[in-house]
Amino acid sequence: MRTLIQAFKTKELRKKILFVFFIIIIYRIGSFIPTPGVDYKAVQECVASTSGEDFIGLVNLFSGGALLQLSIFALGVMPYITASIVVQLLRVVIPRFEALHKEGQSGEAKLTQYTRYLTIGLAILQSTTILVTASSGALFSGCSSKVIPDTSVWNLLIMVLIMTGGTGLIMWMAELITDKGIGQGMSILIFMSICSGFLPQLWEIGWGTNGTDGDWVKFSVVVAVLLVIFVFVDFVELSQRRIPVQYTRRMIGRKMYGGSSTYLPLKINMSGVIPPIFASSILAIPTLIAQFGNSEQSWVQWINNNLASTTSVWYIALYALMIVFFCFFYTSITFNPDETADNMKQYGGFIPSIRAGRATSQYLTYVMNRLNTVGAVYLLFVALIPTVLIMALQINQQLPFGGTTILIIAGVGLDTLRQAKAQTEQFQYAGFLFESDAHVDNK
Repeated sequence: MRTLIQAFKTKELRKKILFVFFIIIIYRIGSFIPTPGVDYKAVQECVASTSGEDFIGLVNLFSGGALLQLSIFALGVMPYITASIVVQLLRVVIPRFEALHKEGQSGEAKLTQYTRYLTIGLAILQSTTILVTASSGALFSGCSSKVIPDTSVWNLLIMVLIMTGGTGLIMWMAELITDKGIGQGMSILIFMSICSGFLPQLWEIGWGTNGTDGDWVKFSVVVAVLLVIFVFVDFVELSQRRIPVQYTRRMIGRKMYGGSSTYLPLKINMSGVIPPIFASSILAIPTLIAQFGNSEQSWVQWINNNLASTTSVWYIALYALMIVFFCFFYTSITFNPDETADNMKQYGGFIPSIRAGRATSQYLTYVMNRLNTVGAVYLLFVALIPTVLIMALQINQQLPFGGTTILIIAGVGLDTLRQAKAQTEQFQYAGFLFESDAHVDNK
C-alpha cells in the first residue's frame, strides 16, 4: 500500500498507472461486446445453465467470462499463453530457437515475433473450434437455445476474423502496458480477467442467489482460508535457495576484473503456474470429447463419472501426478544446469568446494531436484485446496478461487508491486540528491 501511495505522488508514475487503468477499461468493455452473428439473449440463457467446470470453463477463466459471452474478446489471452509455452518447448526440439535464446536481446525479439505469428494462428484455430462447437450446441451443455442463428460458412468466417482481430488487439494492448505502463502487460490482463468474477462469486457463497440461500459461516471459512493461502503463497514465491558463487581475478587488457562474491538465486517454484494449467487442460479434454459422444456408451459414462467431477478419486490422482510431472518437466526446460555451469566457468566463477564444469552441473542438478520436490508438494497443496473445501463444506457451486487462480493473483501482484517500487525509487533519486546538497549548504 505504501508503494502505491508513493507511486501516485510521482507525476510520471501516476500517468503510467492511469494509462494501465485506461487499457484495462477498454479490455473489460470489449469482453461484453458480442460478436456479430451471435444471439445475445440465447447466450445469456445458456450461460445461466452452464457450470463451466471443464476445459471451456478454464478458457473462460482466462478470458474474464468473455468466452461464454461469445464476445469479440472471447479468446482472451489464452492463444498468447499457449503460443509462449509452445515456443519455449520448441527450444528443446529446434536448435534455431535455442540459438536465438542464447543471442540475448536480439534473439528474444525474434522469438517474440514468432510468438506473435503463432498467436494469430492459434486464434484462428481456437475461434473456429469454439464457433463450430457453439453452433452444434456442445459449447453449452444442457442448453437447447440456438446461439448462432446463421451457421453459413461466410458468417462463421466473418466471426472467426473478428475474434482473431480481437486477440491481436489484446496482444497489442498488453505490449502497450509493458512499454508505457507498469508491470508485464499480458500478466496484468490475465490478473484482471480472473479478478473480474472473483468477488461476485465469493459474495454469492454468503449472500446466495436471492439473499436467502447463502451461508455466511461458509463464506467466513472460505475468506479466512483464502487469506492464509495468499500469505503462504507470497512467502513461498519470495523464497530463494541462494547458492554462493565466487569469481576469480582476471587480467583483461590493463584492468583487473573479478574477485567478487555473489550468489545464484533459485526459486522454490521455478515452474510457476504452468503445471496446474497443463494438468487442468489435459484432464478437461476427455470431458469435452465426451460431450460429442453418445451418453449411453460405456466410455462416455466412465468419463462423466470419474473425470467430469473435480472431487472424484480418479481426477484427484491424475491431477496430482500430472502436476508433479510437469513441475519437473517444465523446470528442466527453463533451467539448464549444463548451460549455467558453462557460463560460470567462462567468466571465472565457481561454487566453493565444487569443481567448475561438470561437477558444478551435477551439483546444480542435485539442488534443482530437491527444490522441484518441495515445489511439487507446494503446488499440490495449493491446487487441491479448492477440492478439499468443496468436500468439507459441501459447497455445490464452484469456488471463486482455485490453485491456478491463487498462484496467478499472488504472482502477478508481487511482480507488479516490485516493478512499481523499483520505478518509485528511481524517480526519488533526484529528491534524495537535492536534500543532500541542501544539507551540505546548511539549508
